Amino acid sequence: MCKASYSQILMTFQDQFQLAKNASYTISKLTSEKKKSLLLALAHALDAHTDDIIRENKKDVAAAIQAGKEEMVDRLLLDANRISAISRDVRNVADLPDEIGRVIEENTRPNGLQISRIRVPIGVIGMIYESRPNVTVDAAVLALKSGNAILLKGGKEAIYSNRILVHIMKEALLSAGVNEHAIEFLDTTDRQATAELLSARGLVDVIIPRGGKGLIRFVIENAKIPVIETGASVVHTYVDSSADIKKAVDIVVNEKTRRVTVCNALDTILVHKDIAEEFLEELGSVLVRLAQENGIPLVDIYADETSMSYLSKMSYKSCFKVKQSDFETEWLRHAMSVCTVQTFDEALKHIRQYSLGHSESICAEDPILIERFLHEVDSACVYANASTAFSDGAEFGLGAEIGISTQKLHVRGPFALQGLTSTKWVIRGDGQTRE
Repeated sequence: MCKASYSQILMTFQDQFQLAKNASYTISKLTSEKKKSLLLALAHALDAHTDDIIRENKKDVAAAIQAGKEEMVDRLLLDANRISAISRDVRNVADLPDEIGRVIEENTRPNGLQISRIRVPIGVIGMIYESRPNVTVDAAVLALKSGNAILLKGGKEAIYSNRILVHIMKEALLSAGVNEHAIEFLDTTDRQATAELLSARGLVDVIIPRGGKGLIRFVIENAKIPVIETGASVVHTYVDSSADIKKAVDIVVNEKTRRVTVCNALDTILVHKDIAEEFLEELGSVLVRLAQENGIPLVDIYADETSMSYLSKMSYKSCFKVKQSDFETEWLRHAMSVCTVQTFDEALKHIRQYSLGHSESICAEDPILIERFLHEVDSACVYANASTAFSDGAEFGLGAEIGISTQKLHVRGPFALQGLTSTKWVIRGDGQTRE
């Protein structure tokens, strides 16, 4: 690429950043009623253009298959049901209470100063994400509802889907008389756009990466703007000796097979030695039956020696010797690792070593161990006798989500409207001066 055209692309990115910055001032002043009506109009527009979205999405799916990346299809796919679910989430967000301007705390000082702390928009959100076109809508809608502008940089795998979704949303903004630049899409597969976005200090207020460990690490190491980490996970479920086996098998099967390409899917089972044989034989039987009856792939199990001996008794065909690196793997396919542990504390130690702080679960009936697990496991979402598949903003009553934050500052876990706000102090006086 020649220098002239290269400079022109850089200027285009900078122009988009500035347009989003300018739009953030107008978006922050929209009333609650205006934001609600805007989002409802946007949901209607998505439904009305379902056929257009599917047409463009097919291009991304076909490209993934042609490139030999069939495992990405589930993440990329937008059919009528999924588009309907996306627009339903938009309506749910529209109905949520407005966080902007809400008074968090207030007090009157002895000198008469009235001091309050209120929620305010962050400003301009930079969203960098991979292969999931639904994120394009979720992120934009949550940004608008919380009074922010947003810059979207999706992965090349979903370029056609993202492009049509942004076009539809911008048309909805224009029709509602709202500044269309509140949503800006970096419509390129050039990685230089990402580098420019990470360096746009003064124009972009926060960067949110959503994707695999590689993407998140790259953003953290290169951003000159504050970052909220989301996405990457190694999800664990510990099955204690006190567990109800049927309940535990149902939970594990749901965590592993419901949708294998999402970040809340199960990656590692830790099972107590006293229940391991009975649990693994029952789990293996269910997985085999599901594969035979429903046509889903048989789950590859990477097992330690003890676990493998139990699975071998029932002739489980897709079983392999586990390596240490397998315990570090976010599988995102029909695969998981299994380890038999001697004690509850050994399970906790394993989770501390390999967890990325996303979601962990315990299956147990011992109330003391349940409370210890919930208290001692340091992850964003910690479950007792429930599937980690619930780690999702909509399931938590948040309408939708930007992602699952695995950091400990500002926001943690599924985050939506509150996570896209900051606070400021408002002080009202009547001539007070300080000695």
